Amino acid sequence: MNLGHEVRKELTGRIIPFWKKLRDNENGGYYGYMDFDLNVNKCYEKGCILNSRILWFFSNAYMTLKDKMLLSEADHAYRFMRDCCEDKEYGGVFWSVTYDGKPLDTTKHTYNQAFAIYALSSYYDASKDAGALDFAMDLFERIETTCTDEYGYLESFNKQWVLEDNDKLSENGLLADKTMNTLLHVLEAYTELYRVAGNKKVKEALVKILRVFKDQVYNEKTHRLEVFFDAKMNTISDLYSYGHDIEASWLLDRACYVLKDDKITEETHAYTNALAAEVYKEALENGSMNNECFKGVVNTTKVWWVQAEAMVGFYNCYEKTGEARYKEITEQLWNYIKKYIIDKRPGSEWFWDLDKEGSPVSRKPIVEPWKCPYHNGRMCMEMMRRLHD
Repeated sequence: MNLGHEVRKELTGRIIPFWKKLRDNENGGYYGYMDFDLNVNKCYEKGCILNSRILWFFSNAYMTLKDKMLLSEADHAYRFMRDCCEDKEYGGVFWSVTYDGKPLDTTKHTYNQAFAIYALSSYYDASKDAGALDFAMDLFERIETTCTDEYGYLESFNKQWVLEDNDKLSENGLLADKTMNTLLHVLEAYTELYRVAGNKKVKEALVKILRVFKDQVYNEKTHRLEVFFDAKMNTISDLYSYGHDIEASWLLDRACYVLKDDKITEETHAYTNALAAEVYKEALENGSMNNECFKGVVNTTKVWWVQAEAMVGFYNCYEKTGEARYKEITEQLWNYIKKYIIDKRPGSEWFWDLDKEGSPVSRKPIVEPWKCPYHNGRMCMEMMRRLHD
């Protein structure tokens, strides 16, 4: 198997053309919804997280492939974020806007601000547009001044930045004050921002988040990350999110690589190796990844992003440890993705999820505010980079 060549072909032959096709030249941004039967709803709301992820995707695809057409797609996504997704009155990025770019859900969520920082940092790297970096730094300052307390990161706010219930990032019947998911993506965003800006305050915040992961989020007894927390960062659930753990195992390492601090890197690698090993032991089934385990009950749904992040996470662990099992499972996961997750219908991309038998029985949309090119596109680019393809 020439894995690097195959993921390059998937990126250039399916994922990029699919998302290019969703460009909205009339109202800006990209169409926000395609149902399971491949019907595009051009009047559906445009999620600002989706737009951020598309901006990140095309910026990095341009830097990977050096195709100017991809930079023009990133330019298009950036203009929509700058002109429509940003709240010019109170600052920050909205949760969603209408199809023609008017504020719709004006919630300000830390998770959403983080993805905007992630995207804007990459776009700055690709375009050298100083305005994008200024925008990213403004969002960083907003998070650090408004969205933090002595225990960690606060999550959900209204338009005027008044704290509210965190229902958007809660699930399984729980209402969490703080979540591992938001913290992980703040880490990811600050990693990219520090990489392109080298700002001392960003570095300090990144180091602080790494310490929170090690001391409060990582459970040394179970070798997994706790998911949902109360206001004081006490865990409130028995949930094991396989996908987030394997994703975190390489994103935490990536933060260390960018920081270049030997002590923090050594401390982090010790438990990111344990995270990957535990996921390898608990989550795999017939060359694919189960979704999660809640109160001891395994959810065997095969979710698109979980398979993609597992490829990067396990290959990252192979690079660190040299253990052949991690390379082998990466290839098995790719075989599963090729056979089942990739939607072979003309004009489609990847299925959202499959049942245990490999059928897309949920008929979830191919595109909606959470279904994006960030996980699968990033997997392709990460694997190309790591395999020198």
